[in-house]
Order: sequence, then C-alpha cells, then structure tokens
Amino acid sequence: MLKPVVVVAAVILTAPLAVAGPIDNACVRSDRGARNAPLCGCIQQVADMTLSRSDQRRAAVFFRDAQLAQEVRMSKTAADNAFWARYKTFAATAEAYCTR
Repeated sequence: MLKPVVVVAAVILTAPLAVAGPIDNACVRSDRGARNAPLCGCIQQVADMTLSRSDQRRAAVFFRDAQLAQEVRMSKTAADNAFWARYKTFAATAEAYCTR
C-alpha cells in the first residue's frame, strides 16, 4: 500500500522538472528570466500548448538574438510567415495567461 503513495509523491515532486523546455531554458538564461523562474515556467507551459517542439526551439533563439526575430517577422517566405503567425499567437497567449 505504501508503494502507490511513494509513486504519486515522486510524480508530484518531479513534475516541475518536466516543465523545462526550450523556451523555459532560454528564458531562465536571459538577463530578465534569471530573476523570474516562475514566469519562465508559465511561458513554457503556454509554448507547450501553442507551439510545436520545433517552433519552440526556433523561438527560444529570440531570447538571445532579438534581431533574428525581427528578420523572421519581416521575411517574405511562406514558412517564416506561417511561423510568425504561430509565434504571435503564442506571445499573445503567454502575455494574457502569465501576467495576471
């Protein structure tokens, strides 16, 4: 009977570790994120809901290179435009969800 309790406790205690993803890692490593790990975790949760893992890796680079975000935003390629539309949805959702 004790084993299920230990398993449940282990899942609960390690759940925050499972949240770490490309966005969370990039955010925490940024100048601002180092001071607000819970916000970075929230942003990662929104990324998990709105972006593919590939899109998350691409967007994570924006934390170190804001110029790249500008280049993608201004790009004329269909792939960049589609990514930017998904990124804008993610950003708006993260702002609404994580800044309450």
